[in-house]
Parts: sequence; structure tokens; C-alpha cells
Amino acid sequence: MRYTQKQIDKFNRQKYIVELEKISKNLFRMFRDQQVLATDFLLKFKELKKKFDEKEEVHLESEYHQQLKEYIVHLYEQTCLAELFTDTEFEAIRDLQMSKLNRLQKLKNGTSYKKDKHKSKRQNEDWG
Repeated sequence: MRYTQKQIDKFNRQKYIVELEKISKNLFRMFRDQQVLATDFLLKFKELKKKFDEKEEVHLESEYHQQLKEYIVHLYEQTCLAELFTDTEFEAIRDLQMSKLNRLQKLKNGTSYKKDKHKSKRQNEDWG
């Protein structure tokens, strides 16, 4: 059975997006865990980024995925490509990066909440 080019493109796109989200979940887990040191972080992040770079780049339409990719590239440059990245620097950026990841997650979840037609009903309800 042969696959059409459209099916292949969709498959590659899904794999690319899954890899992006995998990186973000791992980053959040590492930032949240106080036991993770800068060396552990760098080792894992480089491994994840290498795997991501092996994937064929695809066009991302979602604002969330575009910003997530930009965030990962920027963080990689800030940490892994820096000449000296120590535990103190890692501790200094930990909370900031967690809040950035949370904002990205809110952007992703923003579309999954109630539709506008249902929001107006909730606002007009009298709770008292």
C-alpha cells in the first residue's frame, strides 16, 4: 500500500509537533525538580534538541507551536551554547523559565475553554 504525499506530510508534521511538546514537558519537569543540576539539564536538553533537529522541519500554523519552537531555540542558545552555564545560573533562570512555559501552556489551552456564546450566560448569572 502506497501513501500519498499529503499523508506523509501529515505524519511528518505530527512527529515534529510531538517532539516539540516532548521537549517542553521535559524542560518543565527539569525546572520543577530541585534535584536537577545544570550539568544534568544540559545533557538532557542537548539530547532532546539533537533528536528534534533530526526531524524534517515543517511549517507550523499554530501560534502556540511557533512560539514554543522559538522558546526552545532561544533557551538552547541561552544555556547550551553559552560558554559557562553553572548551577547558580540554572537556579537563577529556573522560576522565570517555568513561568514562560506556563504562559505557553495557557496559550495552548486557550482554545479549549467554553465558547463565547456560553460565556455570556455565566456572566449574567446571579450567585447571591
